Amino acid sequence: MQRIDLPLPDLCLLEPKVHGDSRGFFFEVWNQRTLGELGITDTFVQENHSRSARGVLRGLHYQLPRSQGKLLRVLEGEIFDVVVDLRRSSPAFGRAHTLHLQAASRRMLWVPPGFAHGFLVLTEAAEVQYAVTDYYAPQSEHALLWNDPTLGIEWPLERAGIAAPTLSAKDAAGVPLADAVLFD
Repeated sequence: MQRIDLPLPDLCLLEPKVHGDSRGFFFEVWNQRTLGELGITDTFVQENHSRSARGVLRGLHYQLPRSQGKLLRVLEGEIFDVVVDLRRSSPAFGRAHTLHLQAASRRMLWVPPGFAHGFLVLTEAAEVQYAVTDYYAPQSEHALLWNDPTLGIEWPLERAGIAAPTLSAKDAAGVPLADAVLFD
């Protein structure tokens, strides 16, 4: 597995070594020793799987104080993925990073604790699977406003073929960065 560091501190892509032949393919998704060698020593306690239709925007979610790191991958389709550094002590505090993740690439994204995370579905549907480092805790749940202008996120709504994303009530009520509960 190869680690590809991204512009925000501690954020990275993981590119698995895929073994393929006429029967199909095989690759390791998670190996504690390998991840440790790549600098990811967190312990995963829960795995989640979502399926969303084109134009669904999930996020920007985070938990505080029960912060979660996330190791995620797309199993079907393509998403526009967004992370925002919410660690006040980080040199990248308040900065967003965006990328496209597709099932075909098999790349995985490591989102450490201290970041908000969300995605927009660009294809007919997308399935996303992610392991987390702490259990879901509704009392710790927060949502950053997906279209907060201070974040400067250019959501590809046109590419998704939509005028406005489909949001949950919780995501529609997200707060701007200026009013968000933040990490130290």
